[in-house]
Amino acid sequence: MGIFTKDIKSIEDLLIHDLHDIYYAEQQIIKSLPDMIEKATNRDLAAGLKRHLEETNKQVEGLQKVLEKLGEQPSGTECPAIDGIIKEADEIASEVEDKAVLDAAIVAAAQAVEHYEICRYGTLIAWAEQLGHDDRAFPHDQLERGKGG
Repeated sequence: MGIFTKDIKSIEDLLIHDLHDIYYAEQQIIKSLPDMIEKATNRDLAAGLKRHLEETNKQVEGLQKVLEKLGEQPSGTECPAIDGIIKEADEIASEVEDKAVLDAAIVAAAQAVEHYEICRYGTLIAWAEQLGHDDRAFPHDQLERGKGG
């Protein structure tokens, strides 16, 4: 189901769709981060990426809980946006030989991923609040405003 399909008729439908979208995105991020960690030459960068991987695993757990509380099976729906961000990062990282430039490219890719996550989570929380999902059904500690993961 794409974001502009006839299957989405309400904010609730949109919320559910985007929860599945970010669930998929987080899964793809988990798959791509180990490669970025391996390519990073700066220790602080590698450590930051490792922390991001840990946070992303926690975000996936939180998404699973939220989806289940909403009566949904935790599963992803393809997200061309995150696929494009990851593909671009992989292509750039495979082309750069200078270690400092490679680390800079990895930082740029990580920032693009983080901004995508911030956008999605902020929107999801706003919609959940608009729909009246209280903290028991849609706990903010599971989807923290303004935090990617």
